[in-house]
Amino acid sequence: MDLRLMGIDAPLFQTLHHMMDVTGDDSDKSLNAPTRCYVRDAKAMASTPADVKETADSYVFIIDMPGLKSGDIKVQVEDDNVLLIAGERKREEEKEGGAKYVRMERRVGKFMRKFVLPENANVEAISAACQDGVLTVTIEKLPPPQPKKPKTIEVKIA
Repeated sequence: MDLRLMGIDAPLFQTLHHMMDVTGDDSDKSLNAPTRCYVRDAKAMASTPADVKETADSYVFIIDMPGLKSGDIKVQVEDDNVLLIAGERKREEEKEGGAKYVRMERRVGKFMRKFVLPENANVEAISAACQDGVLTVTIEKLPPPQPKKPKTIEVKIA
């Protein structure tokens, strides 16, 4: 189907057309390959499970990250209230011993999670620690605002 015949010549519609094209025609395989790679990465990023706990004085985010070093993990705050946790686990390089994988089931690839933080999250007091393959990010809560006391105004004699 030629989108130009319908009056649609925008790159977005062309990309959507290639993503939905499942006719099995391999002639334009190179055009579909990046799109499929992007979709695969998006699925991998969406499948990163996390536990979120709220304590009396903090929020705690817990994510399993087996095999990752602390330098492979990125923890940052975007737009003043979005916590971003990202990283990538790469496949081990094969040694020259002639060994071949018979089965590969462990997860490799990119992961990413974003969390919108509550208003009382203190983005200036964040700590992150990775121990035994488990990342723990702790964000302290801001103290509750003090109730405003009524202001008394002295009435003067005029």
